[in-house]
Amino acid sequence: MPYQSTHLETPPERSAVDALRGITLLEFGAPWCGHCQRAQPLIAQALASQAQVEHLKIEDGPGRPLGRSYRVKLWPTLIVLRDGQETARLVRPEQVQEIAQALAGIAPAH
Repeated sequence: MPYQSTHLETPPERSAVDALRGITLLEFGAPWCGHCQRAQPLIAQALASQAQVEHLKIEDGPGRPLGRSYRVKLWPTLIVLRDGQETARLVRPEQVQEIAQALAGIAPAH
């Protein structure tokens, strides 16, 4: 699944995320968050060559259990999963290379 520009209408349950197969990039943030908005081109660019990575854009905030289960405190927080297990975490990435390196740690090179 390519880069997702909008947040999911209904976030998945933690049990569903834990059961995911393959490589997943969880992106926690909010549509109005300036840090999140600045990170969008970086995330899109990093995912452009990673067709096998599923991108789940999750709106986060008070009372949102999925973000709390991952102890998300700042936005955007990017969590790379392999078969539902966290392999990398980036908080407020500022360079596409940071995201690409986190994905490269688990994704095969093309």
